[in-house]
Amino acid sequence: MSDIRLQIDGKDVKATEGMTLLEAARGAGISIPTLCHHDKLVPFGGCRLCLVEVEVAGWTKLVVSCVYLAEENLIVRTRTEKIEKIRKTLLELLLAHAPDAPALKALAEEYGADADRYEKEASFCIHCGLCVRYCAEVKKKHAVGFIDRGIRKEISFLPHIAAVECNDCKECFPLCPTSYLQAAFVLIEALAFPRGSSQSS
Repeated sequence: MSDIRLQIDGKDVKATEGMTLLEAARGAGISIPTLCHHDKLVPFGGCRLCLVEVEVAGWTKLVVSCVYLAEENLIVRTRTEKIEKIRKTLLELLLAHAPDAPALKALAEEYGADADRYEKEASFCIHCGLCVRYCAEVKKKHAVGFIDRGIRKEISFLPHIAAVECNDCKECFPLCPTSYLQAAFVLIEALAFPRGSSQSS
């Protein structure tokens, strides 16, 4: 693969063909926040916290760095005033759903986000999709998925698969940035698993 040279926050960075801006930045020691990225998973771009500003031929635009590929001579800025404001607002919206999530609270402190700006709608799930994608892409089990859509979208375990596969796995649990997933599993285990087929650990 050929090398690509670009600039991120004033630093000359070398990337390889097919590398995303997020990967290039992290490889150069430049931190970009994200709640939906995992190195083993196909980039999702769901949380939007990894937005960065790119400049091409004098024109600037905002892109999602976990899915945008590095380009030769690209100029990237990760902490502009506009980006900081967008990240702060995104965090405030997420905090309305999961106000006590440690990952969100840490980012909120960094960006000065107000946890009480928006009315609480405590679903505790921020739709990062890490559990769904990990189960599908890494484990190939498809035991958890999204149901419904829009503001009613939720994460749900599929009882007939989860009853067989999840008790001895649970690899997706630590990926959840809000701990909602474990609570959802306990609920579906209590309500839908055949008695005696699964034992909580």
